[in-house]
Amino acid sequence: MPDPAVLFTDRSGFPPDGPPRAVVRARTVADVQRTLAEAGRTGTPVVTRGAGTGLAGGAVTGRGAIVLDVSGLDRILGIDPVDGIARVEPGVITADLDRAAAEHGLMYAPDPGSVAISTVGGNIATNAGGLRGAKYGVTRDSVLALDVVLADGTLLHLGHDTVKGVVGLDLVGLVVGSEGTLAVVVGATLRLLPRPARVATAVAYFASVTAAADASIALSAAGLRPAVLELVDGRTLAAIDDLRGTGHAGRGAALLLVQTDGYGAGEEIEAVAAVLARTALTVETTLDPATAAALSAARRDALPAIEAKGRVLIEDIAVPRSRLAEAIDGVHAIAAATGTDVFVFAHAGDGNLHPIILVDTEAAAQQAADDIFALALALGGTVSAEHGVGLLKRAWLERELGADALALQRRIKQLFDPAGILNPGKAL
Repeated sequence: MPDPAVLFTDRSGFPPDGPPRAVVRARTVADVQRTLAEAGRTGTPVVTRGAGTGLAGGAVTGRGAIVLDVSGLDRILGIDPVDGIARVEPGVITADLDRAAAEHGLMYAPDPGSVAISTVGGNIATNAGGLRGAKYGVTRDSVLALDVVLADGTLLHLGHDTVKGVVGLDLVGLVVGSEGTLAVVVGATLRLLPRPARVATAVAYFASVTAAADASIALSAAGLRPAVLELVDGRTLAAIDDLRGTGHAGRGAALLLVQTDGYGAGEEIEAVAAVLARTALTVETTLDPATAAALSAARRDALPAIEAKGRVLIEDIAVPRSRLAEAIDGVHAIAAATGTDVFVFAHAGDGNLHPIILVDTEAAAQQAADDIFALALALGGTVSAEHGVGLLKRAWLERELGADALALQRRIKQLFDPAGILNPGKAL
């Protein structure tokens, strides 16, 4: 049997309180139905998991629960290039779906940082985002229909295989992001988009993080909508230099990575460069894929470089784009006040920050995290943009949602799952 740490927890590192009662490795939808029907009959908690790449403790399985592993439901059932849809099982690796779509000149737009290892089902569970979110949105924007199994074993098809459809309530949108607390996803109809004919890339260095954040806002004010708009702060650039032997930190205190796509990518990247050049120390652009990969490497290397420093707490907040600079400055102030090392990179196009806290002592790291969550709410944002709530952020639910809204959401959970067996103690 695999290491229990692999089966019973996720990438958050949150420890389970004991061994599960059983592990079910589903290979068919019928396996899922039988498991939930029996769990419902006996009142046994069920925690559904895929690749276990979650960062909020959503797949941590406690004592006496059933681990329902759906990673074996991993077939791409079909791609329809005319209707622009893919039908998949939940265990499909996200990058594999995008590669399969590319064979038809299409793409699956969501691309979380874990794209090479995370599953479509896990992305649906947390409503994952990614680097292309600035233009193409998050997972929910690409989900048209879902096949789900309810807590009593009932199989339902929710949504439509069409882009438009307003018959009935939007139960698909409700299930996406529910972290396995309402139903178990066993199939999905996903929207595919034409693969861009061209991609152009710009990288700019700035004298301060504030200047970089302000430049990202200036792009929006200029009417530009890049496919990718990423920010990396100076501490993270230095960590990348330590890992790769590069010289990013010597070129500036922050970096912006911008990509445009489509037939007008070259023209648009020129407009982007003109805006960035107003405040940047340097700006470099390219239409060459190999050069673009080299320029983009700093963003892709950000998390591995920080993790090379030691154990980290990977956090995730979002604020209105107009307050991005305030948020980053605030995170750095929290680091100073708590005596912690905090590194920041961000999906600047949609105001999503990832403050990565290097864990020296648990108490200091948790204090920094709590202060960062409070900062997000004070700026009109959210304590979780795309990683989910899981176990790690439940204490912040009422503070963000309000007591009445939280009570309503819990009543909805009861309608889907009267016995409360689906991922209890998570998300809601």
